[in-house]
Order: sequence, then structure tokens, then C-alpha cells
Amino acid sequence: MNSGVSVLLADDHVLFREMLDERLRSEGMQVAGLAGSGDEAIVVAQESQPDVVVLDIDMPGTSAFTAARRVRQVSPRSRVMFLSAFVQDRYVDQALSVEASGYLTKSDPLDAIIDAIRSIHGGATYFSPEVRARIVIDPGGARLGTAVRSRVTTLTDRELEILAYVAQGLAQKQIARLSHISVKTVQRHITHIME
Repeated sequence: MNSGVSVLLADDHVLFREMLDERLRSEGMQVAGLAGSGDEAIVVAQESQPDVVVLDIDMPGTSAFTAARRVRQVSPRSRVMFLSAFVQDRYVDQALSVEASGYLTKSDPLDAIIDAIRSIHGGATYFSPEVRARIVIDPGGARLGTAVRSRVTTLTDRELEILAYVAQGLAQKQIARLSHISVKTVQRHITHIME
């Protein structure tokens, strides 16, 4: 049975990526490409224009949330689904802010991931039970059910991206290149983050 779904898989864990690739193909889906980082996912999405982009949240380089925004710019009809070992409120909140169509955990059964991809391709959203327990879906869309109570919530998406790069130990010039902004802008963001 051919489901007609083309999927881009972006995960830095090669074993997991290859296992999911094999399963999707056995389900009759077309794997439009494989990527090991957010940067690669953007390039492959632009080239292949997949129906669904599956992004691991914790990959090197460009953050998954920034990658999701850029993927949607270069491949507007692609729908984004996050897959992660982590279910933290800030990740769920960021996924919802980039209008993700799904968020599953790597502990979900493989069949659930396949069902999610098909559902998302069909225009629905799909969240794992653990994520659904944290969100509220109302006429205004999906949102985190409880307010995230930390100083991190005062940071902009760009500042969160910069903070993640700083946490990885990247130099300001590297951060500027990855974020497509000047070093002075990076410094300004870091100053605000520190404040």
C-alpha cells in the first residue's frame, strides 16, 4: 500500500534514523531525505519539498525550532513534527510557537510514530499522550496548559537559540554565522540573556 507520504528524517542518532527510515519504507512511505542536523534538514527540505519533516529536538548546529521555521520558509507545504527523548514544558511551548503539527517522544511505540506521520500528512495534529497532558487545544489553537514559570520564558525565540549555542560552547563568531546575524547582535543578545 502506497501512502503517498514523503518524509524527511532529521536526527543525529544514525541508528535511530536508519531504523525509522527502514520502517517508513516498509510502510510504503517515501523517505525524501535524511539529515543529521538542523542545518542539513533545511537544505534537504528545500531540495526535496517533503510532506512531513520529522525533527529531533536535540541536534547539533541550528536549533530544531529555528530549523522548523526555516524549513517552513523554504518548503511552505511541509508539515513539521518533533520527536524527542525530552518532554519539557519549554520544548512543548517552543514546538507550539513554531506551529508544529506533532510532538512525540522516542519512548512512544514505533506504530504511534507511523500513525502520527500519516495523520499529520492528512491535515491533523498528533501529540503523544505525555505531551497532550501538558497542552490545551481551544479555538485559538494549541497552547501549553500551564504557564511556564521561569526566567527563560522572558527570552525571545532568538535569545533561546543564542543561549543554546552558548551552552554548546560555541564562539560568538560561530553563533553569528549559524544564526545569520552579526557578532554585535550576538553580543547584544548575550547581554540581554545575562541580565
